[in-house]
Amino acid sequence: MNIPDKVVNRLTMYHFILEDIRDDEKYISSTKFAELLNIDNSQVRKDLKYIDNQGKCRVGYEVKTLKRKIEECLGFKKTKDAFIVGAGNLGSALAKYDGFKDYGLNVLAMFDKDIKKIGTVINGKEVFDISKVGNLASRLDVEMAILTVPREYAQGTANYLAGAGIKNIWNFTTCILDVPKDVKVWNENLIGSFLQFTNKDKDE
Repeated sequence: MNIPDKVVNRLTMYHFILEDIRDDEKYISSTKFAELLNIDNSQVRKDLKYIDNQGKCRVGYEVKTLKRKIEECLGFKKTKDAFIVGAGNLGSALAKYDGFKDYGLNVLAMFDKDIKKIGTVINGKEVFDISKVGNLASRLDVEMAILTVPREYAQGTANYLAGAGIKNIWNFTTCILDVPKDVKVWNENLIGSFLQFTNKDKDE
């Protein structure tokens, strides 16, 4: 099923909420989701239709079942190996975040061109010379890279990654990448999220 990106994002947020529910709470209502995420109640019900999960009238959704169905729908249990390209502050912070494993993302290694960083280990992940991306991607069957280099190096690095066999780039830079048609890019717009938040405060 082709699920819109915004719905995938909200389903992930619903899963975060389900993770924090106490063991003695067996049901959760769409109203509760809506209140916690500041969205419309009807939007929650529309989103949950994508995973074919029906709630019980006046009771809500069974927590364990809903949690499992979201995991199955979004492929949390299917491991996806990846590299982090750029061992600066952001790349290092992402490498130190162990929560990715809970959602199927397994960071195998990091890459950089700074000789001071090459050979260091961050949270068990060794930093290799960027020139080794292609060789390791082929050997380890990795097609995904998390791009965290400075903006001025983003396009050139993306070109290199595409040539090295990387087919999926999670782009944390502010550069809009121009890549071959067989390479998919997901842009993580941190600045846009921040501005949405601050502008919303002004409106209120």
